Amino acid sequence: MQTGNSISIPAILKVGKGALDGIGSYLKEARLEHVVIYFGNGLIDMFGMGVMQSLKETGITVLEYRELDTVDIDDIITLALSLPANTQAVISIGGGKVIDAGKYAAFLKNLPFISVPTSSSSDGFSSASASLTVNGRRASMPAKVAYGIIVDTEVIKTAPEKFIYSGIGDMISKITSLYDWLYEASLGYSTLNDYAMMIAKKAVNSFVRTPFASIKDDLFLKELMDSLAMSGIANEIAGSSAPTSGSEHLISHALDKFLENPQLHGVQVGIATYIMSKVQDHRYVRVGTVLQETGFWEYAATLQMKKEDFIKAIDMAPSIKPHRHTYLHEEKYREAAKKLVMEDEVLSRVLAG
Repeated sequence: MQTGNSISIPAILKVGKGALDGIGSYLKEARLEHVVIYFGNGLIDMFGMGVMQSLKETGITVLEYRELDTVDIDDIITLALSLPANTQAVISIGGGKVIDAGKYAAFLKNLPFISVPTSSSSDGFSSASASLTVNGRRASMPAKVAYGIIVDTEVIKTAPEKFIYSGIGDMISKITSLYDWLYEASLGYSTLNDYAMMIAKKAVNSFVRTPFASIKDDLFLKELMDSLAMSGIANEIAGSSAPTSGSEHLISHALDKFLENPQLHGVQVGIATYIMSKVQDHRYVRVGTVLQETGFWEYAATLQMKKEDFIKAIDMAPSIKPHRHTYLHEEKYREAAKKLVMEDEVLSRVLAG
């Protein structure tokens, strides 16, 4: 739990239509005038000209820019050590890989990090950790909450819809993760931070109550990205990922360990959230309604995920984070979850076997 007198929150937070066009003015106002920019694959051609023009018009010097496609920790360490001495900020524009890489490089050099996600697949763009490859395996490494978060909802719209579904799944999971945190605290395995709890709860409640006609509505995407950003801040306040990552995330992490081709993190998490909301007997109607009305279930059904894989993942879940005590750390709830996977009508339409 956070024990100091202060926490880190983004000094720059811009979410909305056309937000990327103002990147130069945001940096100028923050007095970050010498920057390095990392783009995801193919994104220089898509967004590079607009970004460079905005920076040039406001007198921001781009010391170097390049596309980046690695999250190997050794590569990122080398990258950090090679940053120009007068770098004042590191900017990552793209998906999870380039954001994690830039975030960790900035962390190693104690530089401000500006996170510019181009998809809504998870809350990673706002979190204080980076998912990197260490000795051939993905691992969560400590970092810092981004100094700046810039989300252009017009850019988010250009990404494939699967990334929006992934973000929906990751956001809805705060319902079950918070309930897990309450549960383990009641048993003495954890200590709640009421403010982190409030922030995470407000984030998910704001999102699930947002009216929409399409998941590409400006208001819906803004609420989704705002809520994902708030989730990262809740973790910073708590000093851990407990407010936003519970038993549903353990199932997804387990799937990642043994599946040759796992699905997007948030898609796996969304399905696991439905499972755990029923096991917890907590807000499962709301969870199911959101997943139905957004088209999440319809998309998930096309992926041919297997019941047997989710059953295996449920059994593996406690070993992912043995220091936690979620519902799945108890056998009776694992058995209930596995029974649900085999018998639930919705899951039978979505999962094969």
